[in-house]
Amino acid sequence: MITSSLKRLTLSQVVIYAVLTLGAIAVVYPFFFMVNNSFKTGREILHSPTALPTEITLRGYTGVFEKLDVLLLFKNSLILAISITALNALLSALAGYAFAKIPFPGRGRIFGFMLLTMMIPGVLFLIPTYVLIYNLGWVGRYEALIVPSAVSVFNIFLVRQFMMGIPDELVEAARIDGAGEMTIFLRIILPLARPALATVAILTFMGSWNDFFGPLLYLNRPDRWTLQLGLLQFRGTVPGENSEQIWALTTMITLPIVVVYFFIQEQFVKAFANVSLSK
Repeated sequence: MITSSLKRLTLSQVVIYAVLTLGAIAVVYPFFFMVNNSFKTGREILHSPTALPTEITLRGYTGVFEKLDVLLLFKNSLILAISITALNALLSALAGYAFAKIPFPGRGRIFGFMLLTMMIPGVLFLIPTYVLIYNLGWVGRYEALIVPSAVSVFNIFLVRQFMMGIPDELVEAARIDGAGEMTIFLRIILPLARPALATVAILTFMGSWNDFFGPLLYLNRPDRWTLQLGLLQFRGTVPGENSEQIWALTTMITLPIVVVYFFIQEQFVKAFANVSLSK
């Protein structure tokens, strides 16, 4: 059976499988490299970073818990990531529905202007945003990161493109039956747009969870620090200093992202497949 199946493979299929295999290795290897080094001693990390550990040690993980309040850092990161993800998904869904299914004057021009803002480098808004947040008294508070991140033009674009693929007949039929826009949105559009919202959720969660510069700029209180700022505490001037703790904490930071992705990866693929086929 195996031999006959291999004979039926064409050259193009062999090439495709080979490319996909190489791509999978390229994606998995950095994660394996990180986990592998998290169980090594500092000496092994410096002298043989790509080899398997000759002595498995948990000294990096125990060192992280000894020097940092890891549970507090996890709690702060989760508060930010969940708040930003929930707000961003909700606002992206509302805006995407308005641009996709509600005809109003200037809809195309407003949407086009929003897309143009994506071409402006974000660094140009850095100083004005900081001045605004400082004047509002939000420096050192979670609002400094949650409110500016609550809206994403890219996520609105993604949701809008997905909703464009939902038949207009469903919406029109609901309107004829007397359903209001909020009822249509909650009972028809949201269930059908679940893949797009799952994609927005995972992209936003990953961006917030991995954000380093935002917390560094605005969270000047140690009790509000995130995991990324906790990782910064292990920097040193001596080569290899705290390398065990750095690799261990990096692994701990990455694992929640991997778990979240595995739970909603199917919705993630459906969303991009539908966007590519939409109008």
